Amino acid sequence: MNKNIKIINKDYSIENSINNLLEALIYLKENKNNALSFKYGCKSGVCGSCAIRVNGVEKLACTCSIENNDVIEPLKNLPVLKDLIVDDNNIVNKLNQSKAQLSEKSNEIISQNDVNIIDIESNCILCNSCYSSCPVYEVNPDFIGPFALARAYRYISDKKESQSKDKLDAIQSSGVWDCTLCGACDLVCPANITIKDDIMKLQNISVQNGYENPAFSSNSGGFDSFDGGDFSGGFNPNGF
Repeated sequence: MNKNIKIINKDYSIENSINNLLEALIYLKENKNNALSFKYGCKSGVCGSCAIRVNGVEKLACTCSIENNDVIEPLKNLPVLKDLIVDDNNIVNKLNQSKAQLSEKSNEIISQNDVNIIDIESNCILCNSCYSSCPVYEVNPDFIGPFALARAYRYISDKKESQSKDKLDAIQSSGVWDCTLCGACDLVCPANITIKDDIMKLQNISVQNGYENPAFSSNSGGFDSFDGGDFSGGFNPNGF
């Protein structure tokens, strides 16, 4: 008995013995449709190039088991070049926008605890799953976005970096305050990075360094504006 799957609104049948999604895609390209286009590299969940959506959820094809009637689609919120291949130029653009790289090395002595603080963020494989799942990026492509903010936190918290203030400046506009903290990025991150927590930490670090949430700074109503349950102009705990 074969498995039936759908790839971009086209039905395919594959042998029941094929259980891995990437293996299924390679099988289909070699045996059913040699024009089918997709990306892959390491085949071991490290490079991030094979990220796609399965039944609406972001997955890495090389680590994903396939089931009967699965629906396979390209990542959302990114231009589709062909079939399951998306334009990933946003990786470089967003990392540059957030200045998420070591700019100027300090002379600080680094302990193992210092390394541990930023270790998990260093595991990001830039697969774009978080951008595909992000509701803010979906409506605002200028939003710096999940992995770039997580990377910014990694370098802002890195004692080797002497220019962390520049990085904080870079993430204030269309950045750290625009996130709704929904946690959709956390649910799909193959490296298990808690991006939502990193963004919350960036908000706290920003406040400690004199920045403020523009949603609050532009709010002239304050608590006194509450009138019969009307919270317009008043305090919103989510910051939007």
